[in-house]
Amino acid sequence: MGDVGESSESSYGVSSTPNSTRSVFSREEGCPKQVSPVRGGGSRNTSPLGHVGSRNTSPSMQKTIKTKPRGLDEETVATFGKAVHPDVQMEDNIWAMLPEDLLNEILARVPPFMIFRLRCVCRQWNSILQDSSFLKFHSQVPSHGPCLLTFWKNSQTPQCSVFSLPLKTWYRIPFTFLPQWAFWLVGSSCGLVCFSGLDGLTFKTLVCNPLTQTWRTLPNMHYNQQRQLIMVVDKKERSFKVIATSDIYGDRSLPTEVYDSKLNSWSLHQIMPAVNLCSSKMAYCDSRLYLETLSPLGLMMYRLDTGHWEHIPAKFPRSLLDGYLVAGTQKRLFLVGRIGLYSTLQSMRIWELDHAKIMWVEISRMPPKYFRALLRLSAERFECFGQDNLICFTSWNQGKGLLYDVDKKVWSWIAGCALQSYNSQVCFYEPRFDASIF
Repeated sequence: MGDVGESSESSYGVSSTPNSTRSVFSREEGCPKQVSPVRGGGSRNTSPLGHVGSRNTSPSMQKTIKTKPRGLDEETVATFGKAVHPDVQMEDNIWAMLPEDLLNEILARVPPFMIFRLRCVCRQWNSILQDSSFLKFHSQVPSHGPCLLTFWKNSQTPQCSVFSLPLKTWYRIPFTFLPQWAFWLVGSSCGLVCFSGLDGLTFKTLVCNPLTQTWRTLPNMHYNQQRQLIMVVDKKERSFKVIATSDIYGDRSLPTEVYDSKLNSWSLHQIMPAVNLCSSKMAYCDSRLYLETLSPLGLMMYRLDTGHWEHIPAKFPRSLLDGYLVAGTQKRLFLVGRIGLYSTLQSMRIWELDHAKIMWVEISRMPPKYFRALLRLSAERFECFGQDNLICFTSWNQGKGLLYDVDKKVWSWIAGCALQSYNSQVCFYEPRFDASIF
């Protein structure tokens, strides 16, 4: 069994194992103190709240209130509401007679980050995360919308912030519950976040749920070396798997290993055939793992159901400078990259793999104005990742985020967030209370 850690409200019960951390939700302290928000660079704020002396032209009342959510630090939130007339009386007995199941069903539809604010209302709501009825309804409610998780280290202390795209708000998640390793972000899936790193000289992998502040270390692999990892979650089976391919130094003599949370063990599978990988970036969709290869040219596909590797001779577009594989919904697989040898002729394009014809088909091009704003230099580095047919572009130097909706064919800046610095890692994240680390 791997190490298990837990950090939560005192009603959770704090694990007595050496690796468990002290609770970050203190009953005596109440709601935690606020921290300053993570803001964009020098963008101009045109919001009515951007200037203290600005005039509010909204017909509704508008004010800024300080909020103190439990467990997560949230900056000031603008509230818009109609004026409450003094002759309107709220009957307390109506809310007191509300059936518990109906109350849990209503709360399950509240964005997860707002739940921490509501826990300050009463003792019953404070313990709602341990209520099986609430978790049941919460598991049946779809995600409130995509979020971006940014992870970095400040003076060797792990830091994490989550930007909610629907709410356009940053939330800072305390990550002091994790062990003091030299670790890095692997990825996120269905509420769980995976990290790998070194505990001294030992390579380890851990999985955590940032909302519930719980984590555990996975058992050591058969060939315990630094490997390229990817985590996938099966919602129906309420389980997850971690796939380990070749090591980070390109040693392809190691067999592929797969961790199954139900069995709590690693299983050995076929060794990846001798190929020259184009990139260490991987994409997983429809129970298949894809990697780019230069020799032979195309893709390497790993089938999770059979445990075997196959080569797909899908030739890359000409003059492709750098390519990222991005997984879409169902069987959709995208290729994102720059085309052109000179800065004045470069453009960013998106292709989709035609599985029947085994070829890449162009589906979109980034408009020039977005491309010039995102990458000002031809050699400037960018990152690309996706979820549910949403593709996010981030620039290391500019600190900007650009989103493309494949279904709606819409390009848009991610307003109000500076996503990435030289030492941070970003991925899509779906906050869920029902995501179990076991």
